[in-house]
Amino acid sequence: MRTTALLAAAATLLGTLAAAPAAPAAHADGSFGRGLDHCAPTDTGTLACHFDVAPGTYDVTVTLGGRAAGATAVTGETRRALLAETATGAGERLRRSFTVDVREPEGEPTGAAGSPGLDLVLGGSAPRVTSLRITPAPAARRLFLVGDSTVCDQPADPYAGWGQMLPVHLARGVAVANHADSGESTGTFLANPALFDRVEAEIRPGDPVLIQLAHNDKQTDAATYRANLTVLVERVRARGGEPVLVTPVVRRWFNADGTLNNGTALLVNGLGVDHPAEIRALAGSLGTPLIDLTALTKARVEELGPEVSKGLYLTAEKRDNTHTSARGAAEYATLVAAGLRAQGVLPPARFR
Repeated sequence: MRTTALLAAAATLLGTLAAAPAAPAAHADGSFGRGLDHCAPTDTGTLACHFDVAPGTYDVTVTLGGRAAGATAVTGETRRALLAETATGAGERLRRSFTVDVREPEGEPTGAAGSPGLDLVLGGSAPRVTSLRITPAPAARRLFLVGDSTVCDQPADPYAGWGQMLPVHLARGVAVANHADSGESTGTFLANPALFDRVEAEIRPGDPVLIQLAHNDKQTDAATYRANLTVLVERVRARGGEPVLVTPVVRRWFNADGTLNNGTALLVNGLGVDHPAEIRALAGSLGTPLIDLTALTKARVEELGPEVSKGLYLTAEKRDNTHTSARGAAEYATLVAAGLRAQGVLPPARFR
């Protein structure tokens, strides 16, 4: 897109006819009051924003709206959904806030480093943005995720993990710290210093830590599986965190009668270990909150049936019935958020 066209796009997105000035430095308190000065229009009709900030937690306040009606969503870092698409009428202004965890690497712990600092994309079907402010929030609570590729911040379309979609459900003051990593089992998550050791070092008293590991424990025996999960729970508690055990999302693998297969789909491994059953029993014996995501996703997939449920997974795109599409990840994140509120881990309502 030519420079003049980009400036015109910027005028529409920002609700102003003036070109933005050169980006200023951060304020003395580390905030960016003129945040839109750090944004530039892209040839896809979005605004890409970058802020040179150190790792940590930051509050983002965005004022949506403009002269024309709009529908704006915000994503950040490695494709994290931070603000669901929000409609504004012509001339209407809405202020929304959320908190972002900034770290290096910004996505999967063993994946690409990404860019230092905070990256935001102001998009949606008709983005309209009036102002943007970034403020350090060092006291923000973090909700840590320990998991595999069905949870992680997936780097590229069409893949998406439910942890990637969870931030839209959280109020300002709580940030998702998604340390899930593709291909990890309970054993490898404990063994690699870049994984649980890093999570453990960052937990502060009261921080929830969600643990969903099962898909890659294909050859882990029951005793070892229980022992590994127990170690994770005990080490979270030793730091003052609140462990939450999460049973794994189902695979889309149907029987002829339209129900899910009791083995592959419901995460029974090659040794006959029923992972969801082991997690349920362990949550009971250890007294941890439990989100039975296996039961919830099973009910949803069977409700949709063999054909419609393809849209939750990458069946059509990749012949993949394990990893979720953006739609599937978003639906499953909604189930997790509801489970967290039902367990009292999150407040009963969202305030942004």
